[in-house]
Amino acid sequence: MNYILFDGPVRNALLPFTFTRPVADILVGIMTIRQKWEARLGSTITTITEEYLSAKFPMVEMEENVMINAAYLPNDTLAELVSDLKPNQAIFKGDDVIAFFSSENQEEVDFDTYDIIQYSDECLTIEHTWDIFSKNDAAIRADFAFLTEDRKSQPIPKSVNVIAPENVFIEEGAKLEFVTLNASTGPIYIGKNTEIMEGTVIRGPFALCENAMVKMSAKVYGATTVGPGSRIGGEVKNSVLFANSNKGHEGFLGDSVLGEWCNIGADSNNSNLKNNYEEVKLWSYETEGFAKTGLQFCGLMMGDHSKCGINTMFNTGTVVGVSANIFGSGFPRNFVPSFSWGGAAGFTTYVTKKAFETARLVMSRRNIEFDETESAILEHIFEETKKWRKD
Repeated sequence: MNYILFDGPVRNALLPFTFTRPVADILVGIMTIRQKWEARLGSTITTITEEYLSAKFPMVEMEENVMINAAYLPNDTLAELVSDLKPNQAIFKGDDVIAFFSSENQEEVDFDTYDIIQYSDECLTIEHTWDIFSKNDAAIRADFAFLTEDRKSQPIPKSVNVIAPENVFIEEGAKLEFVTLNASTGPIYIGKNTEIMEGTVIRGPFALCENAMVKMSAKVYGATTVGPGSRIGGEVKNSVLFANSNKGHEGFLGDSVLGEWCNIGADSNNSNLKNNYEEVKLWSYETEGFAKTGLQFCGLMMGDHSKCGINTMFNTGTVVGVSANIFGSGFPRNFVPSFSWGGAAGFTTYVTKKAFETARLVMSRRNIEFDETESAILEHIFEETKKWRKD
């Protein structure tokens, strides 16, 4: 069977992260949503997304296809229902479609003609940017149970101080010595070819993905995910870093999400709690205003390729778009549009020529080419987000 993940109505609620990727490629827990479905269904899965992203994330359609709403994270029951779908069947949860069977020659889908299967069990969904970190605890636990079932961890080195070793799983090639792991509060997953430097203290749930690094004497507590190739240091709490991003120095990152290719300068900090302890509001690209999150703790949402200089201070509930460069003293405003250059004193436009030069250098350090496909995506985002920049 051919499976296709589609963005669905949540795409705009997940900006700035979905400016540069389909919903399916959001990292939460130990794997992206696409990887979770592929692992459960045993099949490569493509996506339906925005046209400007389709060159990088193409869709493969066959005679018979099962379309899956990428906002829904799989579990055993849901994956089995999806794999058993037959022609003219759809799975709904309430009024929301989770998955449906379609054929290549189907011009439109009329669910009134479908046999509807109602799914009533609990499942994780990602419908807002803050869900990525606020539901990361549950996502890590689910991925950990799935990935480690009937498998044996690499041995925990003798120099490691560990609490609840049965909740620690170490993949091949991982290096860690003289660190403290407390897995009594949640599982700790240490991926392939990772490194945790000496003096680090980690409290689960925690996921260190392949080729990622935790630098010396870091303090990390759950539920935190460090994506493939990313690096963290200092103090990190309940945050998700997508692939190839760095928060490598002292400073605090809490209740936050960083996209790919981000860099947080030394001694930079974000606030995750308002001084008056009120609910945090975040900039919404849908309403072009500030939306209630229902959360008391909410930090920084930073899109791909954005960076900040040393000693940068971010207010509670700050949203930074794609390819912004922030520096200087004081607090920048709590919505920084894509391709902005500056800080609290004001912003100008970060022109694409300079932004692309930086992206090319940054990606080459990980032996990844900044090619025409990447530049076309960022060019589109530059034009799409122009209305929010004020020079």
